[in-house]
Amino acid sequence: MLSSHSDTRPLWFDTATIPKFHQQTGQVVVDVCIIGGGITGVTAADLLKRAGKTVAIVDVNRIGCGETGHTTAHLTEVLDIDFQTLIANFGEEGARTAIKAARHAINTIEANSKERGIDCGFQRVPGFRFSESEDGVDGLEEESQAALKLGVQNELLYETPLPFEVARAIRFDNQAQFQPLEYLASLAKGIEGDGSFIFEETRMLDIHEGEPCRVTTDRGIIIADDVIVAANVPVSNRFFLQTKIASYRTYAIALKVADHFNASALFWDTLDPYHYIRSFEFAGSRYLIIGGEDHKTGKDEHTAVHFQKLEDWAHERFTVEKVTHRWSGQVIHSVDGLPFIGRNSLSDHVFVATGFSGTGMTFGTVAGILLSDLILGQQSPWADLFDAGRVKPWAAIKNYVRENFDYPSHMITDRFTPAKSTDTNLLRENEGAIVRIGSKKVAAYRDPQGELHLLSPVCPHMGCYVHWNDAERSWDCPCHGSRFTATGQLVNGPAIADLATETNDEEAPMIPERYEQPSPLNPFAGPTLSMFFCPLKDKPT
Repeated sequence: MLSSHSDTRPLWFDTATIPKFHQQTGQVVVDVCIIGGGITGVTAADLLKRAGKTVAIVDVNRIGCGETGHTTAHLTEVLDIDFQTLIANFGEEGARTAIKAARHAINTIEANSKERGIDCGFQRVPGFRFSESEDGVDGLEEESQAALKLGVQNELLYETPLPFEVARAIRFDNQAQFQPLEYLASLAKGIEGDGSFIFEETRMLDIHEGEPCRVTTDRGIIIADDVIVAANVPVSNRFFLQTKIASYRTYAIALKVADHFNASALFWDTLDPYHYIRSFEFAGSRYLIIGGEDHKTGKDEHTAVHFQKLEDWAHERFTVEKVTHRWSGQVIHSVDGLPFIGRNSLSDHVFVATGFSGTGMTFGTVAGILLSDLILGQQSPWADLFDAGRVKPWAAIKNYVRENFDYPSHMITDRFTPAKSTDTNLLRENEGAIVRIGSKKVAAYRDPQGELHLLSPVCPHMGCYVHWNDAERSWDCPCHGSRFTATGQLVNGPAIADLATETNDEEAPMIPERYEQPSPLNPFAGPTLSMFFCPLKDKPT
């Protein structure tokens, strides 16, 4: 069984068996190095190895312990971006291409499950988008028409299999669900050997692009012709690509409910933030999984309230017998609604994949397929649409401005906001807070044994102050979504280092002294005021 990084624990960890892989030792030479052992990295590795390439997956934790293990595992061509906006941003042809890519990904997971005998509970189910209020009916009718225009068959209904009334719903057939970690484990078992590796508990420190590329980890060097960064966030491009994405926390609970509700289907409502529902069976037990309550990472210290809101929402609509699991995940939204998948800006041999929004298992599979095609030199009808270097200013300008305001705002305001306390003795066990000790602020945490841990509050990615997350007992960066354990160990990038242990040095200046240096991976880096206020293009003109 896997272990989670907090008291919260996904249902998938207790219903799957994941093989244990070794840490890296010494130098390794392969064709492709893949950073991240989730659905994208493992899918790409599987395809590349089957094509005759040698691969090395590097994961800072265990395979599947990242966002793949924290999903609710909906597989759907009904994307987070609504069909009308998809058409407005990418045109009808682009929208159809995105839907075809999602459909192909679901078909790929189904084929792998059947042909390899993977017992991951893959099941074709209908999906229902519904509104409980008349206020959402017009929008659903418009969405239904837009979907039909794009070749997505659907039916408008007044009823669903849910045990409560809805005002209107759209039914989409041929969606799917599965147990993501069982699927991932089966693919991973076939990757090691014959010159290929999976390295767990091995942290990537640096990528040097060249011919060949050199990936430096905390345990050695990996020499590779190509590098895929499949870690959910673009750790190889710390500034530019970060301006086109935003990190959100999303919450989920697993419930035991009365037997009279046993529908196998996917459900999403039209609220903002919306709720999503599915079921799962394991060892004779049936679970209902409910998710939602999304908010910007690091924006809410009292995150436990979001689990309570989900439970309250469930109790109002279902006969709940018991809440068995609760967990949260990191959702990366792109400013224009589709993922960024392809070569990193100005790179020939470094590839990235991020911005999957709430359809991570679908688009993570899309990314694995597309990146393997690019490395193998095969033509892909999806490459231009998902190009990681694309800029669609008119489609994305509103989201771009809104999401990027957080960086300069937090860089300044968090340094002048008063600390929660000046007395660390007020911290209870398993509690953290930004406190002032002498002339500086520190991130202080008292563990269950009563020991006090003092850390720098400065995120090593780009210098913002981290915020305490009480439900996950983690330090979260509100600027770009990096997360750290209560004692400072890295959980999620784009940071690639832990929080520093607090020293007696004076507090860091308002603008951090160390920024990413210009490099072939990011020629725009550097400590200039333009990085706070000016949108940049991927390639110089």
